[in-house]
Amino acid sequence: MALPVPNLDDRRFQELVDDAKRMVQQPCPEWTDHNVSDPGVTLIETFAWMTEQLLYRLNRVPDRNYVKFLELIGVRLFPPVAARTEVTFWLSAAQENAVHVPVGTQVATERTDVDAAIIFSTVSDLSIVSCSLSKLSSTIEENEIRDHSESLLKGQEFYCFDNPPKPGDVLLIGLSNPVPSCAVSLRFDCEVEGVGVDPTNPPLVWEAWDGEQWMPCDVERDDTGGLNQAGDVILHVPRTHVASVINRERAGWLRCRVLEPEEDQPFYSASPKIKGASAFTIGGTAEAVNAETIEEEVVGLSEGTPGQRFTLRHRPVVRGDGPV
Repeated sequence: MALPVPNLDDRRFQELVDDAKRMVQQPCPEWTDHNVSDPGVTLIETFAWMTEQLLYRLNRVPDRNYVKFLELIGVRLFPPVAARTEVTFWLSAAQENAVHVPVGTQVATERTDVDAAIIFSTVSDLSIVSCSLSKLSSTIEENEIRDHSESLLKGQEFYCFDNPPKPGDVLLIGLSNPVPSCAVSLRFDCEVEGVGVDPTNPPLVWEAWDGEQWMPCDVERDDTGGLNQAGDVILHVPRTHVASVINRERAGWLRCRVLEPEEDQPFYSASPKIKGASAFTIGGTAEAVNAETIEEEVVGLSEGTPGQRFTLRHRPVVRGDGPV
């Protein structure tokens, strides 16, 4: 947390104008026209504007002293760096084979007549791995897993949680492949059985197994309203997702866990009932940096003298992980 920096003078333009008008009334009580059209008011506003600029510079003094005091104890400001973000590449439809997004792939905002495009480049390779649903199970007691895969193949309905549900109940979803850094769509055919919850805020959390622990997944969209109606749940799976063995079945495991309801949060009065389910990969997410990759730029001709400098055509250069 940054230390609070006081303003040495917090007056603003309008306050300076009002103070000047009040002071003028004392030596010149006959001046009664204080409208903005009066030339005297114009002069007052001009000086008030100039004074406000001086106050701004004055208030920068505490900031400067703060930085200097930090430098005395060896603390330095971080140099400017390029902005980083995560970019999701969406597929137009599910693909049978993996889609490869190479490092350096560029995305940009729309270029207009006024603003230039802002370009981001991916900093690592991204593989959007295809997947399908291979297993579906649930857990209502510790170390007791109910396998619903056969019921799913036969088209039979089943409760995905205990009836009524309780905090800690889990719906386990096994994918044919692990899908690190991918966006996965889980399509459910549900009956309206899990009544009692707020469909916009169900007490559920989606997680992925990374080989050591369950990691939370970001929910892009939930059309099911907490598994209460037919629709898709689109999840962003973390990059650490791996294939693991649960209940003697190897798969890329995801799970939906029932949470303890928060204060004033409605809870299930009955368990959601599932009639069908499927899964497929719909996209992938990669880290990107606000920079472009420049290749094969001719820097210049060396004269063999020490300390010679060359100016790059594209600058500044983004600081990377390895040497240039």
